[in-house]
Amino acid sequence: QVKLVESGGGSVQAGGSLRLSCATSGRSLMSGCVAWFRQAPGGEREVVTFINGRYGRTEYADSVKGRFTISQERAMATLYLQMNNLKPDDTAMYYCAAEHWSPGPERCWERNDYNYWGQGAQVTVSS
Repeated sequence: QVKLVESGGGSVQAGGSLRLSCATSGRSLMSGCVAWFRQAPGGEREVVTFINGRYGRTEYADSVKGRFTISQERAMATLYLQMNNLKPDDTAMYYCAAEHWSPGPERCWERNDYNYWGQGAQVTVSS
């Protein structure tokens, strides 16, 4: 089992920055996938960024490239999402997600790739 506990989030004006944290515990995630997803009101839960630990791959959604950065420390014990130059369209509930084993180098993009989820953190960006 894996437990994920998020912190951070809040309200900022457009152009501002926020950082989300996700503390993980339980099984090792070094060979798995760790990710940040987001879900806007009335929308689908979509991937923002992920690390495929088994294959050493990090990817970002086109909408956040150059503005958001995923990082981790202490062998995936803590995940971070640094969000810069925030836009109103970034307003959503943000979730960290994890799976302890990556089945392949092209995986980790989909919600179904993950069995473990954080409780969510609200990010609100005003114009």
